[in-house]
Parts: sequence; C-alpha cells; structure tokens
Amino acid sequence: MPTTPSQETDRLRNALRQGLGVLEQAQERVAFQAVYSEVGRVVTVSAGVVTSDGPSGVKSMELLEIGKSRRRGLAFDVAEDRVGIVLLDEAEELSAGDYVRRTGEVLQVPVGGSAVGRIIDPLGLPLDGRGPVRASQQLPAERPAPAILDRAPVEEPLQTGLKVVDALIPVGRGQRELILGDRQTGKTAVALDAILNQKDTGVICIYCGVGKRVSAVARVVRDLQRAGAMDYTAVVLASEEDPPGRQFVAPYAAMTIAEYVMSQGKDALVIFDDLTRHARAYRELSLLLGRPPGREAFPGDIFYIHSRLLERSTHMRDDLGGGSVTALPIIETEEQNISAYIPTNLISITDGQIYLSPDLFRKGILPAVDVGRSVSRVGGKTQLPAYRRVAGDLRLAYSQFEELESFSRFGTRLDEATRKTLDRGRRVREILKQPRRDTIPASEQVAVLHAVNEGALDDIHLEDIAKAEQAIRLRVRKELPELMQSIEQGEKLTDEDAEAIRKEASKAVYETFGYGG
Repeated sequence: MPTTPSQETDRLRNALRQGLGVLEQAQERVAFQAVYSEVGRVVTVSAGVVTSDGPSGVKSMELLEIGKSRRRGLAFDVAEDRVGIVLLDEAEELSAGDYVRRTGEVLQVPVGGSAVGRIIDPLGLPLDGRGPVRASQQLPAERPAPAILDRAPVEEPLQTGLKVVDALIPVGRGQRELILGDRQTGKTAVALDAILNQKDTGVICIYCGVGKRVSAVARVVRDLQRAGAMDYTAVVLASEEDPPGRQFVAPYAAMTIAEYVMSQGKDALVIFDDLTRHARAYRELSLLLGRPPGREAFPGDIFYIHSRLLERSTHMRDDLGGGSVTALPIIETEEQNISAYIPTNLISITDGQIYLSPDLFRKGILPAVDVGRSVSRVGGKTQLPAYRRVAGDLRLAYSQFEELESFSRFGTRLDEATRKTLDRGRRVREILKQPRRDTIPASEQVAVLHAVNEGALDDIHLEDIAKAEQAIRLRVRKELPELMQSIEQGEKLTDEDAEAIRKEASKAVYETFGYGG
C-alpha cells in the first residue's frame, strides 16, 4: 500500500531520532571511558604507600591526587593491573575505594631567588612560617644529567676554609666529594664550615636534610643564621617524621634548585645530609611495595638512584653559562667499615672522599680528617698555585709521620732523624687542628703551612701552637697585605715571597713567646 507524503515524513523523522539517540549513547560511552581511564580506585593503604587499580595510562613518576583530601603521590610501580603509589603526604583520611586521579605532571620544585634564605620541604612548601615561596619558575625534581660534551674541566677551587681540606684534599667547583665516617665524628660540621666560607664569594648554598631530627636541623639553621650564611643558603628538609616518599625526593629537589643556579651562570654548593637515611627510606618504600629485598634489587637500585642524583653536579662550558654545582654528599659508616656496600657505591660515584676517623675525634684532633684514607681525585688542579709550593710534600710527610708514630710506640730509643721527623709531624698535626666555625682565608692558610714547613714552629711547645698560629696570621695580614691579596688572586709563590712569609712568621713567634722562630 503506497504511503502518503505525511507518513513518509514521519518515518524519516523517527529514523533520524533513533540515529541521534544511538550517536548520543556512543558519545556518552566514549566520554565515560575517557574519564574512567584517568581515574582509578585505591585498593590498599599502608604507611607511606598506596596501591590502586588504575588509572590506566599513568606514567612512571607521574604526580597523582588521591581521595577527597587530594593527597599527593608518585606512581612508583606501574603494572598491568595495579599501580604502586608512594605518598608525599600523610596517609590520614585515605581508605580503600578512594579515587586516584592523574595530573599529567611530574613533581615540580619552585626555583629562583625566593628559595634562598628559606626553609622549605621537597614540595616547595614553607617550613619557616614566613608565608609561601614565590618562585619565578618551577622545574622537574628529576632531570637528565648534563651531557658529557656540555661539561668543562674542574679547575677552579671551592675553598672550605679548613686547612686540612684545602691543602691536602682540595675540592673544585663542579666536583663531587664524599664526606663519610661513623656517627658523631663531625661530618655535618665540615659541610657547614664549607657553607660558612662561601660568604662574599657569590656561591649559592643548598643544605638538604634527609631523615634527620627537626632539632638537629634547627641547630644547623641557627648556626647559619648567626654567621649570616642564610643570606645565600636555602634549606630543604624532609625530617624523620615525614613520609618516606618525601625523604626519597628531597635530594632531587635540592639538586634541582642547585641546577637552576648553575643555569644562571653561577656556582652552587649542595650538601646532602645524609644519603644513608635516603637509602633507608628507599628501601622502606621498596619493601612496602612488595619489591624483593635481596641483593638483586635493593643494592642495585641504590647505586642507580644515587648515581643519577650525583651525576647532575658538574661544571658547564663557558658558552653554556660556565656555572657549576659542587656536591658534598654525607654518608654514615658503621664501626669504620668503609668497605660496606653503600659507602663503596658512593666512593665509586664521587670524585674523592673525606674520611673522618672516630679515633682522631676521641683524641680531640678536630676536624678528625684521616689524611691517609682521604683523597681528591681532581687533586692539585683545583688548588691555588701558592698551595702547591707549601702543600706538595705535606700530605706524604704527614702520612709517613702517622705510620712512624704508630711504630715508635714499640721502641724506647729513637735516632735523631726519627725524633726530628716525629717532632715536626706533631706540629703539623697541631697546626691542622681547627675549631668549628673558624674558617681561614686561603692566603693565611698558605702562610701558616709554610711557616711550619720551614721550621718556624719547631721550638714551640705543642700547647702553644694554636697561639703561634694566631700570631702568624695577624702578622702576615698586617705586614704583607699585597702578598696575601696576590695569593688569593691565584698568583704563584716566588722564592722572595716564601722568604718574606718565613721572616714575618719567625718575627711573630719570637715577639709572642720570646724564643723560637
């Protein structure tokens, strides 16, 4: 039966409605699937970590938001059916079934001048009660290390102000020098003296506390404030009370701030205090996420996370700004065992180590640097030329003295040459002692070391060595200002200069004690 025009119109209208309905349903399904792919559900919650069934498409180390409180976490383990998430916030208010949302971003750190003088956490949040950190830029916490061809040789010194370090174990700008030793041997003190000595040098310092007590970091900040060092120092803190995730990302955040300084053509010094606790935090996360704790997992991972951190410190080529990042990581040993796994890892990654001996510490020899076990693989290339004249043979002679002293305890009679070697060595050891927070300019270090090398202190009683040192420093500062300035500017020490220092040192000793010199 033929249809009328009106019936045909109704039929077409109904078909169009059905087609539009099918299209709308398809769009809804696509939209639902797209939203669902960006959202997952929490399956388990434990101390510091969360596991979820999504979101699908999440990338490793992507920043995620969890629950209504929008707790932050990093996608650490990404598998087909689960995502292991490391929490950067506390796990309070989180429970199974909470949503996990993608942000499409990685962890970013605020950088710029606003971070200097502040105490912040690894996420850039203020811990000093002085309001938000207003940074001009944010950079990823983890970034690739600079390419080999972009780097320049390490040749410019970074003076620590410590005679035993600057003369015998020199550190250069762009170097990675490990500080290691047992507990309570003065590792942090050496690093802090290095920060204090950067005043008026243009070097920006970053102190990173990992897993330390808040009271310990408060003492560090107090010392920096008293010396006026907070004017050029930023403090990044993840205390022992913070989640292990924050402790894990803290060194990378500090390194990012240092890299920003380097990108501006400036020099940065970053202290990691300490990487032992950093390794423990990572191991805790690994175990909570179900990773195998055996030798095939934990130690190999630790080497990787520390190497990718420390490889970022370097000295850039002049055409790329010429900036540098010098890293002084700190590691804690047990019972003087420097051949344990993590210490040997870091010894192989870094460009040398400063070893602090508990035996020297107990004897009151501070800083308790064991010269025989310490080394700088960059060496004299980073030293001021004047050091090379006075410190060239000092390290070898001092090490020989320590060996000779240990053997001399077994005998009662010593020949004259041995006795003189021991007497000179004891005076060298006394002159290398240095109180905390008493950093010394390079020129005065050179003068004092040259004086002891030339025998100007041979007749001085050991208990008077510190007083004689002060007299020599004051004398050369007053009588030889131009020579002191030329040493600081990198001029070589001529024979005439050396003789002038010896004469002034002898006069200072004689005027102070009435003998010697």
